[in-house]
Amino acid sequence: MMQGNMIKKAKELQDKMKQILETVKGEATSGGGMVTAIADGNGTILELNIEQEVVNPEEKDMLEDLVLAAVNEAQRKAKETAQQEIQKVIGMPLPGMF
Repeated sequence: MMQGNMIKKAKELQDKMKQILETVKGEATSGGGMVTAIADGNGTILELNIEQEVVNPEEKDMLEDLVLAAVNEAQRKAKETAQQEIQKVIGMPLPGMF
């Protein structure tokens, strides 16, 4: 019976962690706010906004750099926030989780 409780608790914890990863968000901008990216705790990009002023075919490389910077930082922030929330739930750090 005790093993059944442990399995149930583990499943509940797994479900809570999954929910956290899906609902937590990280947002980042680059280029002084010209590019904004939002990611979830799984690292999936949910939104990407590029201001019209920065869209210039002659500066394609700069735009690509701005997008990469915003996306990478949004993913990092979302994962960091998710890890903090998961640690609150389980009550201890999980080294190497992310």
